[in-house]
Amino acid sequence: MQHENTKTKYSDTELDEFKTLIKNKINMARGELQDLVGTLSASNSNGDDAAIAGKTLEDGSATFEKEQINQLAGRQKKFIEQLEAALTRIENKTYGICRSTGKLIPKERLRAVPHTTQSMEAKLKQA
Repeated sequence: MQHENTKTKYSDTELDEFKTLIKNKINMARGELQDLVGTLSASNSNGDDAAIAGKTLEDGSATFEKEQINQLAGRQKKFIEQLEAALTRIENKTYGICRSTGKLIPKERLRAVPHTTQSMEAKLKQA
């Protein structure tokens, strides 16, 4: 077997391992997104209480909290899209190849950030 630094792409077995990892992350991310959406729905249904006199700072904090949850939900959706794009790269057998250097991204980095399209070397050069 070739060393990772001389290989040009990952084997089907290795890609299957990453596919499983990514699918698990997608399932977890979708669950978290559903929780966030559920929290938003629950806070919206309680919004009728705002019609009662005395709505002061609580309204502001509730609005701020909804904005925070919306931002988190947006990030979660983007994360899911990035993971799904990684699955497409697995199907195309281009997964794990740095888009900047063309070299294989080390497995450790892919396990930590499975949706990445760049090696740390390339990412650090951008900064």
